[in-house]
Amino acid sequence: MKTAFLFPGQGAQFVGMGSDFYEHFPEARAVFDQTAGVLGPDFLEMIFNGPESKLQITEYTQPAILTVSVAIFRVIEKLGYKPAALAGLSLGEYSALVAAGSLPFKEALPLVQKRGIFMQEAVSEGSGSMAAIMGLSHDQVEQVCYDARSEGLVSPANYNCPGQIVISGQREAINLAAKLAKEAGAKKVTELKVSAPFHCALLQPVEERLARELDIIMIMEPAVPVVFNVSAQLATGPAQIKENLVRQVSSPILWEQSVRTLIAEGIDSFIGLGPGNSLSRLMKRIAPELRTLSIEKAEDIEQLKSEMI
Repeated sequence: MKTAFLFPGQGAQFVGMGSDFYEHFPEARAVFDQTAGVLGPDFLEMIFNGPESKLQITEYTQPAILTVSVAIFRVIEKLGYKPAALAGLSLGEYSALVAAGSLPFKEALPLVQKRGIFMQEAVSEGSGSMAAIMGLSHDQVEQVCYDARSEGLVSPANYNCPGQIVISGQREAINLAAKLAKEAGAKKVTELKVSAPFHCALLQPVEERLARELDIIMIMEPAVPVVFNVSAQLATGPAQIKENLVRQVSSPILWEQSVRTLIAEGIDSFIGLGPGNSLSRLMKRIAPELRTLSIEKAEDIEQLKSEMI
């Protein structure tokens, strides 16, 4: 059995996430305590007790999800489970790099917080939007975006799984794309509750700012293979990893393609580590025949022990 660990991105957060790991596992507590040392004890209070309105702000959401994901990974690691490969959706890529020993957790925390601030500041509030389109093919969604550009910028942002693609761009163009998608036979179009139109060209101003932050961070060659969102390919060189992280901000997330790359590399089981179970749900759409688990609560450890022998 070859197992890949998967880490979630923004949108997986909820108040109280990771608190049971903090209470029951010293490895997880050490991660949370490290976050408190970098971002302050009030940050843990927000993760465990809210308010939810603050946790939903991008600059807080991103280091919070990173903290919980890495805390759960440290517990799994201590139990002796080792991945053959790693991947993370958008923000989750930073969790994957920490797990791979490529990016120090202490440096990742302020980095993803700044990433969140940069992303929020790139587009004026309310001018951008994102929507999930269900039931159309890749080609159909790409055509819908092309046809909607008369109203502004819009493009695919997340190729999540067969029949589920997220689009991102200017609000008027998103609205037209949603209408065209329904006319093309989409089963459902849902506007997402996001603070900015992620993974589209509107966020290109973030790239230069993020690149400057990455320039001062020492990124090492991963000890475990990591598949990256922008290419759906493995990368090992620090320079290429930094370039991938920079490009990822304004490029579409090739998640379905990334999973298929892992499968082509011989991965036959997947474990989602972090808040929420969205990645496990996507896996069931991408490769329902393969074994998939989601570890988001301490009680999930028992299922891991019984199924991943």
